[in-house]
Amino acid sequence: MITAYLWGTPNGYKVAIALEEMGLDYEINWVNIGSGEQHDLEYLKISPNGKIPAIVDHETGISLMESGAILQYLAERTGRFGGNTLQERMAVAQWLHWQIGGLGPMMGQANHFRGLKEKVPYGETRYGNETARLFGVLDRQLEGCDYIAGEYSIADMAAVVWAGMAPMMEDERLTNCTNVMAWIKRNVARPATARAIALSPG
Repeated sequence: MITAYLWGTPNGYKVAIALEEMGLDYEINWVNIGSGEQHDLEYLKISPNGKIPAIVDHETGISLMESGAILQYLAERTGRFGGNTLQERMAVAQWLHWQIGGLGPMMGQANHFRGLKEKVPYGETRYGNETARLFGVLDRQLEGCDYIAGEYSIADMAAVVWAGMAPMMEDERLTNCTNVMAWIKRNVARPATARAIALSPG
């Protein structure tokens, strides 16, 4: 049994997708980040950084924070969705790290500045442009490919929950990336992924 500490955010849902896709036995402990539960002392013992997601694997005794580390652990534990050969594993790893270091942070900042009542044009422009650039990178990678690293992998699980926010960003540079839009549809049509994104803290 794995206890997953999640909330209804992209980083939370990527772990839920992995757990569903890998068919693991798990339970969710929703951590309400809006009310500050991530700062509770008991939770900080599990996630010292005070962020979601985190997991505790009661079979192995392993406790982890950080979504990328969790996805890599689950892929290693199950032998699924992480690549088989060294080349495949590194292809998955590079795109997983691309999402964690680029797509997620840049989209998060772009959405933050877009939603401010007092507009900050520099922030909106900087992060909006970088998000659009990253979508272009992903769109080119997906040309002629169903999934980011060839076969479906944890790289797709990590990136789709962020890329799926494109319509709410109200930026045609994102939604005009036709390969990305088709890839999102392909991902959310997967039964396990659909079950994961239907989960709700409420």
